Amino acid sequence: MSDKSASNEERFMHMQVEELAQVLNDKTHVVVDIRDATSFVNGRITDALHLTNESLADFLREADPDAPVVVCCYHGHSSQQAAQFLVSQDFTKVYSLDGGFTQWQSQYPDNISR
Repeated sequence: MSDKSASNEERFMHMQVEELAQVLNDKTHVVVDIRDATSFVNGRITDALHLTNESLADFLREADPDAPVVVCCYHGHSSQQAAQFLVSQDFTKVYSLDGGFTQWQSQYPDNISR
């Protein structure tokens, strides 16, 4: 079975909403939200950046690739693909937020910006 060096391929990690809540105040992690614009405007994790096809190039150019990045979507599925993409762009610490904004909103309703 040929496993074309998949074992040493860099991959994203998973983060639970509880873990994000613990590090959010430190401002050490960058949270990027890939949901649609209306959802983002109606509620997002405090200090999250809206990452869209239009803003992606600027983000890749301006972001610190060594800063931890947490990708947030609706439920934690689409964020996995986006997180893997950021890893492929030489970001070193990338997390997909398990449960996404839906779980964040249910557990941390006071930590949402509108």
